[in-house]
Amino acid sequence: MSVTRPSAVRRAPYAVHLGACAAALLLLTACGHTSGTTAAPDTAAGASAEASAGVAGPQGDGVRKRAAPGPRAPIVRPREIPALGPRTRASIPADAGQVFVVTGEDYDSSRSSAVLYTRDNPALGWQPVTSRWPAHNALNGWTDEHWEGDLRSPVGVYGLTHAGGLLDPPRTAFPYDQDPLFAVSGEGFEGESLEGSFDYVVAIDYNRVPGVTPLDRERPLGQERGGGIWIHVDHGGPTQGCISLPEDRMRELLSVLDPAKKPVVVMGDVEALER
Repeated sequence: MSVTRPSAVRRAPYAVHLGACAAALLLLTACGHTSGTTAAPDTAAGASAEASAGVAGPQGDGVRKRAAPGPRAPIVRPREIPALGPRTRASIPADAGQVFVVTGEDYDSSRSSAVLYTRDNPALGWQPVTSRWPAHNALNGWTDEHWEGDLRSPVGVYGLTHAGGLLDPPRTAFPYDQDPLFAVSGEGFEGESLEGSFDYVVAIDYNRVPGVTPLDRERPLGQERGGGIWIHVDHGGPTQGCISLPEDRMRELLSVLDPAKKPVVVMGDVEALER
């Protein structure tokens, strides 16, 4: 008995009436149980699935199998500065090409470390240009709201626009004010000598007018909010609010800071910077 063959999308009406046995056979065939027989797709969706998979349809037209997609090229994203959270990263000016990151060990700790990053190629992102340097910060650690005499360093992102010191500057493109007023004496919190601490300094633009000598005493936020926050030569102990580095590192920092790259300092305890 012959039956009109169903198309790949929809069966045509049967041309003849089927007997009981033939009907049973047809049911088995439709469910895919007849030995040696491939069931015809029962719906348009089934036919489409077969065509997509490259399986020959009932008419034997042999749809060509699609080639497997090739490997995708890896997506290269600009490198971010590690250990900085989204809020801290968003605070870095878009035109900054140098970032000096000072990371405190703990909120109440006076010990920290520092790394200078540069972004010469925006497509590559931030690259470290120094090793990790040991540093000190204020005696009582860090604060989000600095006040005069709290003995804490201010957390935040601040410009670096002017330097100075008692000694002749190293080879540097950075504005540098050599002045005998940078002389200092006395003892630090641990009895260490403060002499030579201001041989080299870089002013941090916290509560000060950017671009003027570190010796300038104008405080736009008011005297009660403190000021005179510098990066200076380490004297072997905690500071009153500044960041201090070994003398050779201060010379290296001054030699690589470039005012054309609009450098900033990102500073705070590790948990604050991860925000």
